[in-house]
Amino acid sequence: MQIMKPIYRDDVPVGEEWLYEIKYDGFRALLSISADGKVTLKSRNNHDLTDKFPEVVRSCVHLLPAIKGFLPLVLDGELVVLNNKYQANFSELQKRGRMRNLTKIEKAAQVRPASFIAFDILEVKGKIYDKQRLSTRNKILEDVFKKVQGERLQLIEVFQDLQDIKKIVFDFKGEGFVAKRKNSIYLNGKKHQDWFKIKNWRLIHGILSSFDIENGYFDVAVTNGQELRPIGKCKHGLDAETFQTLRDFFTKNGERNGNKFTVPPAICAAIHTLDLYDQELREPEFAAVLPTMKMEECTIEKLKLDLAMLPEEVELTNTDKLLWNQPGFSKGNLLTYIREISPYMLPFIRDRLLTVIRAPDGVEAEQFFQKHLPSYAPDFVTAVPQQGETFCSCDNLESLVWFANHGAVEYHVPFQRSGSVMPLEIVFDLDPPDREHFQLSVQAAQLVKVLLDELSLQSFVKTSGNKGLQIHIPIREGSMTYEETAIFTQAIAFTIEKSYPDKFTTERMKNKRNGRLYIDYVQHGKDKTIIAPYSPRKTMEGTVATPLFWEEVDSDLDPTIFTIDTVVERVKQYGCPFGEFEKARVKQNMKNLLNMVHNS
Repeated sequence: MQIMKPIYRDDVPVGEEWLYEIKYDGFRALLSISADGKVTLKSRNNHDLTDKFPEVVRSCVHLLPAIKGFLPLVLDGELVVLNNKYQANFSELQKRGRMRNLTKIEKAAQVRPASFIAFDILEVKGKIYDKQRLSTRNKILEDVFKKVQGERLQLIEVFQDLQDIKKIVFDFKGEGFVAKRKNSIYLNGKKHQDWFKIKNWRLIHGILSSFDIENGYFDVAVTNGQELRPIGKCKHGLDAETFQTLRDFFTKNGERNGNKFTVPPAICAAIHTLDLYDQELREPEFAAVLPTMKMEECTIEKLKLDLAMLPEEVELTNTDKLLWNQPGFSKGNLLTYIREISPYMLPFIRDRLLTVIRAPDGVEAEQFFQKHLPSYAPDFVTAVPQQGETFCSCDNLESLVWFANHGAVEYHVPFQRSGSVMPLEIVFDLDPPDREHFQLSVQAAQLVKVLLDELSLQSFVKTSGNKGLQIHIPIREGSMTYEETAIFTQAIAFTIEKSYPDKFTTERMKNKRNGRLYIDYVQHGKDKTIIAPYSPRKTMEGTVATPLFWEEVDSDLDPTIFTIDTVVERVKQYGCPFGEFEKARVKQNMKNLLNMVHNS
C-alpha cells in the first residue's frame, strides 16, 4: 500500500471539518504486526527499517499480550528521535538510518532511543480501513492505544484549535503541522485535497555570493568577521523575472570558474528555511531579494538570532553588547541560548515565584537581584500579588526572553508553586570551598545517590553552574511539609558528615569548614530558592546549571565545559537528563522516605 502524503500549503485551512497534528521531522514509516506477532517497519519507499530500530520492535513485542485482539495491525506514523514532546531531532535519526553494524545500532538505541508516533491506522484484525473516514480511523486508533503504554510507541496528539497548535509549534520550534480533513479517506500519494503540510519557517538573511549556471542555484553566505561563511544554496521561491534578473547580473558581472559565476558580495536576500543542518540551509526558499540591505548586516550573529525565532512581542535591544567578556558571549548569545533551551527550562520555573540576577552591562559590572514585578513589565509577564507586594513568575517563552533582554543572567526559584506552602521537590546543595575542590562534590553526590537508592528514591543531578552539584528529588505535591523534608535532609547530611568528617561538613560558618565541602540541607526551606535547571550563571565563563546523567558524575566531570555556547547542542545530542522529572514525581515510591521521617 502506498502512503498518503500531505501537500505543502502556505495558508492554513480552517473550519469545523479540520483537525491539526504536529509534523515531526523524522522518517515516515508503516509499522506492521502480523497475527503471529512479527513486527516490521517499512519506510515510505518500502525499505525495511526493522533492524535499525530494535527498541521500537522490542516495545511492540512487549505489548503483544495487550494488543493481540487487534492483530494483524498496520499503523502509519513517523519514526523520530525526540528532543522534547513536540520537537524531533532529524540529525540523530539520520545517523541511525545510516548505521549498518547491529552492535552500534543497539548502543545508539540505548543512548538516544527512537519512538514511533502513530497518526493513522490502516488495518485492524486483517480488515483494511483506508476507505473509512479519518474521524472513524482515529477512534479505532485511540482504542488500540488505550492498551498501549510506553515511550517507544506513542499516539499523535490531535488539536482542534488552530491557535493552540501554532503556539506550540512556535514555542518548541517544531517542523510545522499538518491540517487534515476529518471526513477524508486514505488515498495514495498526493492525489487529494485533504492533508496539508504547513511549515514553521525561519526567516534568515544572507548574501548571494555566486550562481551555478548548470543547476540554477545561488550560493548563500553570511559575514563572519572579515570572511564570508557559506551556509548553503537556494533556488526556489523567486518569480521568473527576478530569477532572470539575478541570473543576468551574475553571468554578466561575475568571474567564471567552471559552472559558477562569483561576484563581490553585494546582493542580499531574505530566505525561508526550516533550519541549518550540517552548516547547510534546510529546504530554503527565497522570500525576497533585498537590494537596499547592506552585506555588513548579514552577520553570523544575526543568522543565529534569525534561526532562534525570538518572539515578536519582545523588542530586542543591544544584542551585540558583551555580557561575558572572557568567552565573548553577547546579549544576543544569551537570547539565543534562552530561546533554544526554553522548552527544557520553563517546566522548572513556570508557576513559581522568580528571582533574577540582572547584569545589564555584563557580569563584571554592576549586578542586582530582582524579585518584584517591574512597573514596565508587559502583560505576558505573570503578576503574583502576595501580602501587599507584587512578585512575578515566568510562565511562557515571551517572559523568559523578555527577562533575558533586560539582562537577567540568573534565574532562581523556590521549591513550591506560587501560593503553595508544600514543596514539589527535595534538593541537596553540595558546595565545595572552590572550583579546585569540585571533586568533593562528585564524591558527595555519589554517596547521597547510594543512600537515595537504598530508599528507592529516583533522583536527578545537575551542576550548580559554578563550583558544586545539586541533587533534586521530585515528590508529589502535598505529600510532605517542609518540616518533614527538613528531617530527611538533615538525616542524610548528618550521615555523610559522620562517615567522612574530614571531607564533608554541615557547618554553616565558612571560616569553620576548614576546606571541607558544605552539605547545605538548611537551604531547602519555604521561600528559599535554588538556581533553576539550565539557568546561566554570572561566572566568568558563562557556565550553566546543567542537568547531568548520573553516569557522568565521575572523576572526569568538568563543570566549566557546560556554557551557554555548548548546552543546547548537548541536549539535542544526548537528550535532557531531567526529561523524566515529572513522570518520576508521579511514580516516586515514597514509602521508605515517609517511614523514615515519621519514625524519626
